[in-house]
Amino acid sequence: MAIMDRAIKPFILKDLEKKMVFLAGPRQVGKTFLAKSLSSLWPEYFYINFDSDSGRSLFLKKQWDRKSPLIVMDEIHKWPKWRTILKGVYDTEGIPPRIMVTGSARLGIYRRGGDSLAGRYFLHHLYPLTVAELKKEIKPADALSQLMKYGGFPEPFLAQDETYANRWRKLLIDRVIREDVRDLEPISKIQSLFLLIDMLRERVGSAISYSSIARDIQVSPHTIKHWINILENMYLIFKITPYTKNVARAVLKEPKIYFFDTGMVRKDEGAVFENLVALSIKKHLHHLEDTLGEENSLHFIRDKEKREVDFVIAVNRRAKTLIEVKVGEKDLSRPLLYFKNKLQGVEAVQIVKNMDRSLTIDGIQIEKAADWLSNLAV
Repeated sequence: MAIMDRAIKPFILKDLEKKMVFLAGPRQVGKTFLAKSLSSLWPEYFYINFDSDSGRSLFLKKQWDRKSPLIVMDEIHKWPKWRTILKGVYDTEGIPPRIMVTGSARLGIYRRGGDSLAGRYFLHHLYPLTVAELKKEIKPADALSQLMKYGGFPEPFLAQDETYANRWRKLLIDRVIREDVRDLEPISKIQSLFLLIDMLRERVGSAISYSSIARDIQVSPHTIKHWINILENMYLIFKITPYTKNVARAVLKEPKIYFFDTGMVRKDEGAVFENLVALSIKKHLHHLEDTLGEENSLHFIRDKEKREVDFVIAVNRRAKTLIEVKVGEKDLSRPLLYFKNKLQGVEAVQIVKNMDRSLTIDGIQIEKAADWLSNLAV
């Protein structure tokens, strides 16, 4: 499959005419490629990479070409006062030139106090490829199968080679931990951080215990929680928390952990599939938030009787959709039916990876996973 334009590109083009655009997402997910692809519209764009000596100098001295139709600034979040520099230029000069800032860490987490750039930018997220984004290129069932095998990062996905994907993955983890984390966080126990990642790879889909992991690695639970936040801020992992609003006898547990690269998962097919669905929903929800301003969040739900549903989509902090994920089981999930009745007014769906046709049981749709995933917004 040839390299394609990413689905969020039209939204970025529209927003660049109004404000600065910040594009955040994992390393090597395609942010720089997307930014440079805008050269087809603006061949004389100006590119600054903060990882290079010349790029740092140009940014810190504010010497980018004001006559260029587009300025792309890559990884400038590694400079502590990057927001102050941008604010000064934007407030003085405004748009044009169009300004696009890309970064492989969360672009807002390192600020202290308020957001000095509030009202001056639109934030977009670029995440790995999903069935919904690939549906114009590949049949949904084939896309699902390939994503399960190679993950959704463009380079290994396009290579279609499992050995290559594994080698690429190892280099990516090493680079994120040894370079990106080192640049932004004072961590001395790098090997322990690698060990934490290995342990999380085997716990995908399960609620994690900070205390249990801390005992195994021989650090404090507070340190484990801090390290997990760092890995999330670096877009290696994301966590989902329990949904408890209006659920009697709900148990507040620690979060579940998923990876942005489904190829990182070391458990069985069910865990890989659950991770892929989690990422697809997260990407879909972030797209709605970025483009429509919708306030939403992703959770799971479990009560004291250990009834559990894999995912809960909440809109304006209220449960809207319950989603149960199965590899091959077509029987209706009893906990899904229970919570649908408990949380009146919510939608419920059970998606199954290996099934031939959709079913309806007790008013709940049991759908082919590939089809359901392909109908997400992106």
